[in-house]
Amino acid sequence: MGLFNSFNKKKSMNNKDNEQKDEMHSDNKAMEQNIDEAAMNFISDDSLAGTTHLNDELANEEEDPTLLLENQVREANDKYLRLVAEFDNFRKRNAKEKIDLIKSASEDVIKSMLDVLDDSERAAKQMETSEDLTLIKEGVSLVFNKLKSTLLSKGLKPMESKDQDFDVERHEAITEIPAPTEDMKGKVIDEVIKGYYLNDKIIRFAKVVVGK
Repeated sequence: MGLFNSFNKKKSMNNKDNEQKDEMHSDNKAMEQNIDEAAMNFISDDSLAGTTHLNDELANEEEDPTLLLENQVREANDKYLRLVAEFDNFRKRNAKEKIDLIKSASEDVIKSMLDVLDDSERAAKQMETSEDLTLIKEGVSLVFNKLKSTLLSKGLKPMESKDQDFDVERHEAITEIPAPTEDMKGKVIDEVIKGYYLNDKIIRFAKVVVGK
């Protein structure tokens, strides 16, 4: 009987220990769950002091109107400086090309006139040694015609003014004289100095006498 009671007492103590272990295990598990929940709430709570995230700071910087305006001004200034530099290079290049074109055009005209210069020198020597007036006239006429044809080939064109209506865009009136006929009033009576075009552009106004 005493042995049976001792066994029951020992069994009761073991059951009590097991119950206490189960309670401790449950308490530990509940505590771990509470800790995890508190940590998640701490991370997700933006209202806590000192919990501002880096992404929020970057977002605030991107949305800052002052920073956006400064970036826009900086970009506009860079574009302006590049445009100024490009325009300055274009202006210098264009000026150089224009100077080169003028030089090459002058060179071409001068080269074409060398033959006329050679003929003029030969005509001058002939006039010094010859007394044949007809021969001298023929030589001068040949030089003149060659000079004229050379200039015409370069785009020179004489202006027709005589008997034309006086035009201030083309003519320069030297003087006025009584018109010989009624229909010549306001027209060019005589041409003192001929006007010229170069490729349809007036390079010299005609000096004329106008009828009144």
